Amino acid sequence: MSEENKKLLEQQLWNIANELRGKMDADEFRDYILGFIFYKYLSEKQYLYANALLETEDIQDYQQLANEEEYLEAIREESLLKLGYFLSPAELFSTIAAKGNNATEAESNFILEDLESILNNIEQSTMGTESEDDFNKLFEDLDLNSTKLGRSSEARNELIAKVLGHLDKIDFELANADSDVLGDAYEYLIGQFASGAGKKAGEFYTPQQVSTVLARIVTTGKKRIKNVYDPTCGSGSLLLRVAREVEVGDFYGQELNRTTYNLARMNMILHDVHFAKFDIRQEDTLTEPQHKDLRFEAIVANPPFSAKWKSNTNPLNETDERFSQYGRLAPKSAADFAFVQHMIHQLDENGTMACVLPHGVLFRGAAEAVIRQYIIEKQNYLDAVIGLPPNIFFGTSIPTCILVLSKCRVHGENILFIDASKDFEKDGNKNKLTEAHINKIVDTYRQRSELEKYSHIAPMTEVVENDYNLNIPRYVDTFEEEEPVDLAAVSQQLRALDSDMAETDKTIATFCKELGIDTPF
Repeated sequence: MSEENKKLLEQQLWNIANELRGKMDADEFRDYILGFIFYKYLSEKQYLYANALLETEDIQDYQQLANEEEYLEAIREESLLKLGYFLSPAELFSTIAAKGNNATEAESNFILEDLESILNNIEQSTMGTESEDDFNKLFEDLDLNSTKLGRSSEARNELIAKVLGHLDKIDFELANADSDVLGDAYEYLIGQFASGAGKKAGEFYTPQQVSTVLARIVTTGKKRIKNVYDPTCGSGSLLLRVAREVEVGDFYGQELNRTTYNLARMNMILHDVHFAKFDIRQEDTLTEPQHKDLRFEAIVANPPFSAKWKSNTNPLNETDERFSQYGRLAPKSAADFAFVQHMIHQLDENGTMACVLPHGVLFRGAAEAVIRQYIIEKQNYLDAVIGLPPNIFFGTSIPTCILVLSKCRVHGENILFIDASKDFEKDGNKNKLTEAHINKIVDTYRQRSELEKYSHIAPMTEVVENDYNLNIPRYVDTFEEEEPVDLAAVSQQLRALDSDMAETDKTIATFCKELGIDTPF
């Protein structure tokens, strides 16, 4: 698909989403439109796979198998193994969309009950299979009886049927194995919803340009990685961005928010990640880590900035192997370093992690200073500190940084500092990194180069002299000297201005005399 057609598709989807705008908040109608797109995806996948199985049979169109129980049972068994779920011909998206938009005297166009049953059946079809956890309660946020969709069931039915009808006309090119049109469109919509969701957007979305920086850093020098992990995975976009850079074996993530957890699982499946290749869990990462015994070759994360956590109130934290060796726990008012410690614990010996954090982690004192010093002095895991521009994240305008840590550091005798805070482009009321800005950050990291007023390789002695304070201006001098003022030229300009003003005063006085009025001076 050409870039022009891709943009057209994205605009079509946004227009369809706007059928629901005005009836509910952005984060609410997001769940409906993305849920319906996901249902369409599952349906089309089922149809294509079933037709592939029928290629050598007398009946080669899956929609014509409504009463062929023997065929259906065979397709069901194969679908659960390959796709992880099953939809009968009567449950296909196109079937229900057609019914909702083609009322006749003989048949009603009321589809709410049918649609609710189909979404439940998708989940039920996975019960007792390997994919059960990946589909469990996946559609729970699609409340088809919500009065926000309409005051009456007829009004709700009309709106939903209209949305399904619009979506049914769009070709997502799923038959093209090299196309990821739907995955790209889904990512586009998540980004659009994030821009309208205000502070809530930070809970589920990391801007793509930042995701790209993180993904390229953790995959430096590699073409394939065994696994990738995000302990605060939101919608899963960061994990998927890594897969754009290198081949990824398995994806792991954890997310606290139930709705966002559902979004992440949908996002994985929509990007054609097989259900056996990802493991997304819902729990609090700091108090209920779900992958504690696993180690990961790449870790990417954008944890909630300075989140509160139950540090000192939970005595188990002091003996938790993730935190106990550092001597202090991260303060209960700022869990930033608790997330860093958790990720270090999960990082494999050949692994690299890159996470976005607020600037405070670079210089705050007390417990955080103790933890910071331990990571640098005792572990020697900190590889780079990268300062990002302000106002590039949804929900906050504060400047942020990227910490890069590795257990297999090549340059163990120094730390690279990059100040990319002034490299950005305005994008409405936000700032963004361009491809050139991204390349400059990544190339500087990979080549470990020193650029004037941009990057500096600080030997450990310099970091120690700064008492393990990592504030970037201590290492990267971005001071710009002002050009000297030519006082003689300024004096000459002032005399010229005085002369011009005197001539103007004479002209005004002449006009006033002709008009017979007093001059204003």
